[in-house]
Amino acid sequence: MLTVALDATPLLGQRTGIGVAVEGFLRHLAGRPELELSAYGLTLRGWARLRGQVPGDAIEVVGRPAPAGLLLRCWDRWDRPSGSWWTGRPQVVHGTNFVVPPTRRSARLVSVWDLTAVRYPQLCTPTSLRYPALVTRAVRTGAWVHTASAFVAEEVTEHFGVPAERVRVVAPAVGVPSLLRPGRPAGRPYILALGRAEPRKDLPVLVRAFDSMAADHPDLELKLAGPVGWGEDELAASIASAHHRDRIERTGWVPDRVGLVGGATVFAYPSLYEGFGLPPLEAMALGVPVVATRAGAVPEVVGPAALLTDPHDADGLAAALSRLVEDRACRDDLIAAGHARVAGFGGHRTADGLVDAYRSLAAAAQPRR
Repeated sequence: MLTVALDATPLLGQRTGIGVAVEGFLRHLAGRPELELSAYGLTLRGWARLRGQVPGDAIEVVGRPAPAGLLLRCWDRWDRPSGSWWTGRPQVVHGTNFVVPPTRRSARLVSVWDLTAVRYPQLCTPTSLRYPALVTRAVRTGAWVHTASAFVAEEVTEHFGVPAERVRVVAPAVGVPSLLRPGRPAGRPYILALGRAEPRKDLPVLVRAFDSMAADHPDLELKLAGPVGWGEDELAASIASAHHRDRIERTGWVPDRVGLVGGATVFAYPSLYEGFGLPPLEAMALGVPVVATRAGAVPEVVGPAALLTDPHDADGLAAALSRLVEDRACRDDLIAAGHARVAGFGGHRTADGLVDAYRSLAAAAQPRR
């Protein structure tokens, strides 16, 4: 029996890609007979809600309320306070969101989802800018790294100097209920983008692309779904300046997005940089064709099952969107390719990869004196 404590903090609040991935980790690992799995949280105000967010009843929630900001400021400089106050003393601690607490006896794995704070610091919040220092200290004190793509694994090896044998690539599972397309909702056809309004997602370029093609498709709408972010002002300005702004809708964060995604005519993913890209796979699983950018790990993730354009290229994005709106054969081909693509991102494969990483890490860890 291998004991593992996994950081469930990303389950709190309006859940975006990392939260969806972590929920999938917990759900698919919970049934593994070789694991004794617990969940911890680095949160003060959200602590009372954490138990209700962890899937199922078999996973024990351990630890205590924690002032996360203060802990991060301590842990990028020192190995105290000990993380065992929050994680207990399992064989492996998995920090699922760039931060893994210092421990004396537990081996540690830290998930690094992307290197935005290194490659594009101007696009980051102050909290995100702390992540490189936290990862640097963790790997220097023996932590292994989990990434969701080979692209980020190579970046981690290059930037942090982590030996390749201490980096494990395990993609998250595609968390949709089935590969069956739900019934289309009544109303106009729409292009959908899903994600927080932050500069890295480059939603303004999608607004410009839609505006340039909207006159040729008078029934088509653009829906932008996701939490408010630090790119809100630029996005609002792009919508306000669009000629067809009356056909652009900000839906906000949608808790149950299966119907929204499944009802789209096309799913658009215009990011400037991604370390993985779960939303395009979710769209594919629901039978929606995808247009995405050649950004970071996106080509690795979507493979041949999406139309790809260059970042910042509004004209190229508009052309790809128009093609899928107008060309039923192309749309059908991408839907079939998308179903085949997501078949490789099942929960069993994700759980197998994580268990293998935990076992290898626990076996390699040397007891600290």
